[in-house]
Amino acid sequence: MDIAVLGAGYAGLSLARKLETDLSDDATIVVVEETGEHLVQHELHRVIRRPSLADQISIPLTDVLDCEVRETRVEAVDPDENRVRLEGDALEYDYAAVCLGAETAFYDLPGVEEHAIPLKRLEHAREIREGFLSADGGRVVVGGAGLSGVQVAGELAALADEEELNVEIVLLEQFETVAPAFPANFQEAVRNQLERRDIDIRTGTAVSRADDDTITLEDGETLAYDLFVWTGGIRGPDAMGGDRARVDSTLRLGDGTFVVGDAAQVVDGDGEAVPASAQSAVREARAVAKNIVRLVEGDDVFDPRLDQFTFDSPGWLVSVGDGAVAQIGPTVVTGRAAKALKATVGAGYLSSVGAVRNAVDLIGEELGD
Repeated sequence: MDIAVLGAGYAGLSLARKLETDLSDDATIVVVEETGEHLVQHELHRVIRRPSLADQISIPLTDVLDCEVRETRVEAVDPDENRVRLEGDALEYDYAAVCLGAETAFYDLPGVEEHAIPLKRLEHAREIREGFLSADGGRVVVGGAGLSGVQVAGELAALADEEELNVEIVLLEQFETVAPAFPANFQEAVRNQLERRDIDIRTGTAVSRADDDTITLEDGETLAYDLFVWTGGIRGPDAMGGDRARVDSTLRLGDGTFVVGDAAQVVDGDGEAVPASAQSAVREARAVAKNIVRLVEGDDVFDPRLDQFTFDSPGWLVSVGDGAVAQIGPTVVTGRAAKALKATVGAGYLSSVGAVRNAVDLIGEELGD
């Protein structure tokens, strides 16, 4: 029985490790990941200010997996034929999980993709840092005030303080609030943290276009900029035609193919849309691993009933420079308690995927010990 895990982000790595534990030795697992590493995406913004953190959030897959890892690009997935086209090769499977994550969406806004830097990879964080350090006396614009944009803006403000730079940081959001997908008390706490760092927050403000040094807003206003960072949305992976596949609570796309994590738009067992997030991806991976094991074990006998995935978040966390905001149930906390909680959650995740040394280092970095 051949099992393919395509991508090794939160969903892919969690799924592969669970399958290694739960599948019999008769099953062959192949993980396809172009970089050969797992990137702890929710800590990527930290690399803007702390370049050395890259070593702690980049985990070689051979350190945490025992199965075969292929370092190549997934070009296309055919769920009807149970076949994956790789860069210069192909892979056939009995069951596969598409865990390729999402790419940055630029919405065909003229000039935005050409002039803005996203934050999806380590090289993006390094490029943002370099551009920011060169922007003394100028203006930096961050497009999108979801959690990623909030974290980038907070990190840049902290970097400006450390390096004694005079840089205006502008955070743009087309909706009327920062962190627009979250409860009002969480939004308010996040905004307060941003304002305390003198970040110019402009909500209800959409970007229309960009050129080499100017951003044009939807109302016609123009903003000169020295650095433009874009965290304004996500789209599906190229291997899925740029679409986030719509799947139901089994996360199944065809008889032998599942789509897990940000690569999918998931409606859970309660009929609710599942947010694109690390915690969603990890929980989906656990559910899909259980269902793949059930299918493999019952493949020659019957088509087993699959578990339905239901998402119930215990809360949300976001960094804002050296601070943090946490929501636990209806309660929002800030300050050292939120920062400690964020460090604990991050370290707990790293430990869960076998990166214990990275977890210890991350706690020290987060808490400044």
